[in-house]
Amino acid sequence: MDRIPFNKPTLEGRELDYMRAAVETGHTASAGGFTAKVVDLLRDAHGAEDVVLTTSCTAALEMTAILLDLQPGDTVIVPSFTFVSSALAYVREGARILFADIEPTTLGIDPNHVAELMDDSVRAVVDVHYAGVASDVGGLEAVLGDYGRVDLIEDNAHGLFGTYDGKPLGSFGRFSTLSFHETKNFVCGEGGALVVNRSQDVGRAHTVLDKGTNRRAFMLGQVDKYSWVDLGSSFGLSDLLSGYLLGQLEMRDAILAKRRHIYETYEGMLAPHADELGLRLPAIPPKRTSAYHMFYVLLPDADTRKRVLQDLGQMGVHATFHYVPLHTSVGGRRYAAREVPCPVTVDISSRLLRLPFHNGLTDAEIERVAATLLSVVQAVS
Repeated sequence: MDRIPFNKPTLEGRELDYMRAAVETGHTASAGGFTAKVVDLLRDAHGAEDVVLTTSCTAALEMTAILLDLQPGDTVIVPSFTFVSSALAYVREGARILFADIEPTTLGIDPNHVAELMDDSVRAVVDVHYAGVASDVGGLEAVLGDYGRVDLIEDNAHGLFGTYDGKPLGSFGRFSTLSFHETKNFVCGEGGALVVNRSQDVGRAHTVLDKGTNRRAFMLGQVDKYSWVDLGSSFGLSDLLSGYLLGQLEMRDAILAKRRHIYETYEGMLAPHADELGLRLPAIPPKRTSAYHMFYVLLPDADTRKRVLQDLGQMGVHATFHYVPLHTSVGGRRYAAREVPCPVTVDISSRLLRLPFHNGLTDAEIERVAATLLSVVQAVS
């Protein structure tokens, strides 16, 4: 049988037409016509003050770290169960990291643990909406409400067009960040965005985007020349890639429908056997609308996962694990403000298995993956 890949980017609309058009206009660098169209779409979707497109979600997180004006002694709370960029961006600006545990339902940051970690050094909390399902945003806001100096940053790499209590994910924090990496729901190879939710941050966000210059003020006719005024870097996304991204985002309803179908087909095939085989499936709690970024299962223990991954691979199904806990990593230990145990993260990380999930999966492939998983788990149990 053909191998079923874990991920495969797909063309969904007019991506190639728009890339050709960008070349023909003669403007393929950042801040072109396609960039403007994507910005308008994302700004409206979030109800944001502004959006800037970046070369990656990592770059967008690095922009938030600059915009926070971190000072010596500041700490940033980050879930241990996330990609390294969620912490590295703040370490590069001089912060130390306090790693927080996750809660076991959504695998998002645990507000109760955040409350235990809060002290006068905390400058920001990074909230990751894992798998496209909102974390306990309400619980987190209740904790942060007592700390006026502390900003919420949403790392929404997985959750574009997901919601919490009717509001878009990415609209709760001072800033949020998006990813358009080839493994995400909406892609352009490599790309990201910074969502700016406060009007007072818009001007400086553009300065940071424009290599620390006041170029935007010049383009708006507010100054007669532009020069270096602040920190920044070359963060802007090429208009060529913005064209590709626009083609994807125009098809957002169709893409989300495909991904929901994949998710629900996996769920429908696996749920009747989950208790018998000791599997735990993902949950979408009340008040959440998922972005359907992935489908994972939690196996009984680490040894079972190792054997299941190996057997699935031999049978032509490319499944994978996910994050190694950051608080146990070499870099995490080096840049942590202090050692903090995160037992739920350690447990989940050792048992989580992600199934193939991309827009091009056929029903036959989904059914083959699910059936193969059930047979393999039964065999190793």
